[in-house]
Amino acid sequence: MKFLLVFDFDHTIIDENSDTWIVKCAPERKLPNGLRNSYQPGHWTEYMGRVFVYLGDNGVKEDEMKRTMTTIPFTAGMIDLLGFIGENKELFDCIIVSDSNTVFIDWILKAADFHKVFDEVFTNPAAFSSTGYLTVQHFHAHRCAKCPKNLCKRKVLEEFLDKQLEQGVSYTQIVYIGDGGNDLCPVMFLKKNDIAMPRQGYTLEKKISQLAQSLSPVQCSVLVWSSAIDIMSYLKLLTKK
Repeated sequence: MKFLLVFDFDHTIIDENSDTWIVKCAPERKLPNGLRNSYQPGHWTEYMGRVFVYLGDNGVKEDEMKRTMTTIPFTAGMIDLLGFIGENKELFDCIIVSDSNTVFIDWILKAADFHKVFDEVFTNPAAFSSTGYLTVQHFHAHRCAKCPKNLCKRKVLEEFLDKQLEQGVSYTQIVYIGDGGNDLCPVMFLKKNDIAMPRQGYTLEKKISQLAQSLSPVQCSVLVWSSAIDIMSYLKLLTKK
């Protein structure tokens, strides 16, 4: 009996958006209007690439970025929840599927000593170039019309489950924990026995309730959370069954 926990990262594990938090490193802690207004819907990764060039051009180095990123607060109750999962790894496989990037997530999880809680992290690959600039790439290519072009979380989840099945691992239940609009696509893929846990007051919760109102509700159960303690309470119930 094993459960798969799927976490988003921004506004789910951490209480902020890691990509917008990095702007604290910019001169006067803000971006020029031209750069800020250059974002086009569905092309966030390209926009962040331009932000990283701007930071590099202004002499912002890796160590300063790292110091800034590791000050992001975790969501209420999240430290307790991740501690609980870490103590019960025989019951839980745990992955992150995020539109952030490998460098930011790695820094934050390692600084708080939570990297061992997660079996895999699926996010946009990032690295520092030889000139010290942070660069970011698309996670993958996909054909899903609903998702940003760099990442379809449903495709990631499907491929992960297929790979696990090949190794003889199947899950009693999938628990999907997220907040954003791009978490709806994987939630629509969940089955009757699975559970979606949208964060209260955020886009995912609103989109799930809109679907219910238009009489095309998601198949899985839905449990809204405002503190990660709510998630931990549910997992404790699961493990007692």
